[in-house]
Amino acid sequence: MKKFFKVIAAVLTFAIFFLPVKVLAADAWAVAAEAVGVLAVYKSVLKSMLEMGNDVNAQMSARKQDIETNGTSKNPRDIQLVDDIMNRLINSGAYELRVNSLPFVWNVNESEKFNASCYPMNYVTVNLGLLKNLNYDENKIAAVLAHELTHGIEQHSAKIYANAMAQQMGAVMLGANINSANVDWSKVAGMVNYSIAKSVITPAEYAADEGGFYLMTSAGFNPGGGAAAMAKMDYYFRYETRDFLEFDAHDKPGEQTFSDHPETEMREEKLSQLLTDYSCGHVTVKKVDRAYKVLIDGREIYTANYQNAADNAYYFAGGLARAFHDYNSVDGWNFRKGKGSSTDFLNDDKVFKQVKEIAFLENNGGKIRDAVTLAYQNENPKNRQKYFDAEKKRLDYWKKIKAESLTAKKDAAKQLRINADAYSDHGEGKLALQEIQRALAAKNQDDVPECLAIRGRAKAICGDYAGALKDCNDALAQDSKNLFNFLNRADVYKMRGEFELALKDIDTALQMDSEIWASYKLRGDIFDELGNTSKAEENYRRCYELTKKNPRSIPEKYLEKIDADAYKKLVEREKGKVESDK
Repeated sequence: MKKFFKVIAAVLTFAIFFLPVKVLAADAWAVAAEAVGVLAVYKSVLKSMLEMGNDVNAQMSARKQDIETNGTSKNPRDIQLVDDIMNRLINSGAYELRVNSLPFVWNVNESEKFNASCYPMNYVTVNLGLLKNLNYDENKIAAVLAHELTHGIEQHSAKIYANAMAQQMGAVMLGANINSANVDWSKVAGMVNYSIAKSVITPAEYAADEGGFYLMTSAGFNPGGGAAAMAKMDYYFRYETRDFLEFDAHDKPGEQTFSDHPETEMREEKLSQLLTDYSCGHVTVKKVDRAYKVLIDGREIYTANYQNAADNAYYFAGGLARAFHDYNSVDGWNFRKGKGSSTDFLNDDKVFKQVKEIAFLENNGGKIRDAVTLAYQNENPKNRQKYFDAEKKRLDYWKKIKAESLTAKKDAAKQLRINADAYSDHGEGKLALQEIQRALAAKNQDDVPECLAIRGRAKAICGDYAGALKDCNDALAQDSKNLFNFLNRADVYKMRGEFELALKDIDTALQMDSEIWASYKLRGDIFDELGNTSKAEENYRRCYELTKKNPRSIPEKYLEKIDADAYKKLVEREKGKVESDK
């Protein structure tokens, strides 16, 4: 079997290598798999990965493993920086999640490697080394994170992992009954890093660069951030690292190969071209030796030399590009007299910060004014219209994805509800609220009352106890035959400290069905909190039986009393895991 999959992997790699570069990775893999007669294998693995990509427990497990293995940055400023950038991209960027995609979750880990990655279930891990090597620059970091988000949004991550799994772990993954929470994602990620080198992931990287560019610009970041980040990455790969997982030493400079990331210089050029397109064709950045020249319609406006040349040039150009994009005439630039003999322009939007500062230092505001005025005078309206037609097409694409989510089949709408409940189980109230809002918006949602009860529980987790109780009461007013509506309200009562009311709702739920383990678990938690250990143990014991003796279904201090052998095995397993991580 191992030999068979090695042969398949070799054939796939050979077949894929000659596919046109413009074909997206997922399509190329499917075409190649079909060509060699193993399309069913790829599709089956992809199906499993997409299902896992919509599994909250898998997402939480990936985060837990990442934190246990790589830690979390101890500097609150690192975490705040990434939180701010991610929230801005997620909340302000132009995109839509597919109905079978989870909301994004992330962590800043302590790895010193210059990297970030997105798992198939939209978990993004950001290495501390990435922040350091990008000098904590929000625009460059935003470009990298937008790239990773695009992998998740377009489900590249699931397809990338599916391709690698099909080659390396096909027999295991095709079992279909795999427990996603027990997958060692750190090992899988390590395997993926290099097993698909020289594969068609290259087009997926270009697609993520492009998608990331549009995502970050729509969220208001400087359009030059992507090219600036790639220039820094190119320097890092050439002069600072020889780690084969970050850079393939066998790739030849100047030659496009199919490594896990395309040559950084070529990616920089493509991102620079996207900046030019964004400016409706007016702004270009040219690299001449170690200098970067910024031009408006071929007229040189600024030359950046020496230290931070790429940053200065791309951010200067990015500000110009944003203005050309946003304003249909020179009037929008608001050229005016500045301090001393300088010419000021534009407004105090952060995206214009660098171009305004450099223009003041270079005292070339007048030169910029003249070039911009001439550019609009000579502008071909068709060029501007062509770009905005393409932009409208991208926005229409996202509208289509949203419409598909809103009209998704009943099972998909139900899964949104299940996901929201699962997030609450993990104590992730905000994520639960995000998912339940999607569930309530779905036209084919089959249980609106239960959605309200789940939303109520999520609100309580977030501290909105009044809103939580109102939602749960509304849910029961609409459907008092669903025992889970009683259990959700019981949990809300518990969080409010109203234990008698909570126990009353649990009793009602148990009268409706006495075989639901969650009822006993919740009642056990309440008695434990009240200090009634005998009744807590009694309920935990029943919960343990109904979960088929799942050792993680009850607190360890009660597991030791209920099943000493299971407790001992659990402790030994956890101890062994800690020691292996060391």
